[in-house]
Amino acid sequence: MERTLMDAGGDTAFNRPGGIPGRDRPGRSAVRAFASGLVLLGAPALLAGCDDDNGTGPMTEETTFEVRVENVSQAYDYTSTGIFNTPVGAESPGPLPPGGSYEFTFDAGPGSRVSFATMFVQSNDLFYAPRGDGITLFDEMGMAVSGDITDQIYLWDAGTELNQEPGLGTDQAPRQAGADTGPADTDSNVRMAENTFGNLPVVEDAIQVTLSHLGGTEFKIRIANVAADETLMTSDGGFAPVLLAPGAWTVGTEGDALFTEGQPDRGLGLEALAEDGAVAGLNDELEVRTGLTSPIAPGVFAVHAGSSILFLSGSVDRGEGLEALAEDGDPSGLSAAVAARADVTESGVFNTPEGASGPGPAFPGDAYVFSVTAMPGDRLSLATMLVQSNDLFFAPAEDGIALFDAGGIPQSGDITGTILLWDAGTEVNEVPGVGPNQAPRQGGADTGADENGDVRQVNDGHIYPTVDQIVRVTISPISS
Repeated sequence: MERTLMDAGGDTAFNRPGGIPGRDRPGRSAVRAFASGLVLLGAPALLAGCDDDNGTGPMTEETTFEVRVENVSQAYDYTSTGIFNTPVGAESPGPLPPGGSYEFTFDAGPGSRVSFATMFVQSNDLFYAPRGDGITLFDEMGMAVSGDITDQIYLWDAGTELNQEPGLGTDQAPRQAGADTGPADTDSNVRMAENTFGNLPVVEDAIQVTLSHLGGTEFKIRIANVAADETLMTSDGGFAPVLLAPGAWTVGTEGDALFTEGQPDRGLGLEALAEDGAVAGLNDELEVRTGLTSPIAPGVFAVHAGSSILFLSGSVDRGEGLEALAEDGDPSGLSAAVAARADVTESGVFNTPEGASGPGPAFPGDAYVFSVTAMPGDRLSLATMLVQSNDLFFAPAEDGIALFDAGGIPQSGDITGTILLWDAGTEVNEVPGVGPNQAPRQGGADTGADENGDVRQVNDGHIYPTVDQIVRVTISPISS
């Protein structure tokens, strides 16, 4: 028989006379070019009888399977989170005296902002932090920001404890009997601190914050205590030493990471930081909301008998479209190459999330669903890009997934365990989720430094979620 691949206008794109003896059967779905690649059209005809003549033997006729590729990842607010608690040069955590500094480093991509908070220790619940939307790390031209950013730092009142004179209050950390002491504030809203007692130092007399771009996506923030001995004068004629406490930080694109100005504290740990310099609770809450949020991209599938249909592990990309799929989520080239192979009986793309009106990426909670028809001995290969990467993709091993067991019984259920995270070896990897040459942030397709490496399972020193934290692949026989 002749198997024909049609383009979007109905013209013949590929003709494959003959096919594979015993494998090209009536009822195979028609395939045509559409949108960004190839999509399966129509349902295969159902063939009567799935067993052999006596009804007790293995499956000998074709079976149609539904394949579901679901994005099961979480949508996180932040890409990284941490604490700073050990002064530079110190051997253990502790408060920051005049002349000392805290430092922390992090990775961030264009559009990211950093927020942090550190307690003004000689107070009931005051803390230094930028405004709720944080500090912008890249300018409008996409250039990294560096320099003194102290003018973006303010002294805030957490609104959780009644204020006493700074440096003298008996419910302030240096003098209180224990953590979480002192009466509640009459105004529970987070707000800029008021100089009620007349002795609060201006911000730049107590703290200096410097942002440094270390190259690529890496930044460093230095928080220095620049107070002098006489910076905090008290009403008894003395001076109290200005101290800063360990703090928490987070990076992402969402605003109001730590608090919302004019609203009460959320009860997620800011109170303990602002009253007692305790950061573990807030850090724990931020960590729950921190991780890699990644769509998966339109992909390619193929039913086949041979091996290495989409790629050959340990070898450079064959230039048949895997690079475009793995770097930019474009399956069209690889799909066309796969469709032209003599050992592929059915192929196409999955590009429209279930319930969507058109092609696009599958975000957390979305799924691609497609059907394939196969005979015992057939295998399934598929590939879909991890979008928050330079050239990583999910796929089974190069020989594909067996659609039937040794007895010819169709496979069914969760097959995520057969899916691996691969590196196409075509582009140098950046920190996942923040790299400027990754699809969500790059200036255009096919950007980023060429790697000229082999296709392999990813092992680049970066931290990635496990496969089952991003995708779930299930297969279900639906007819035979």
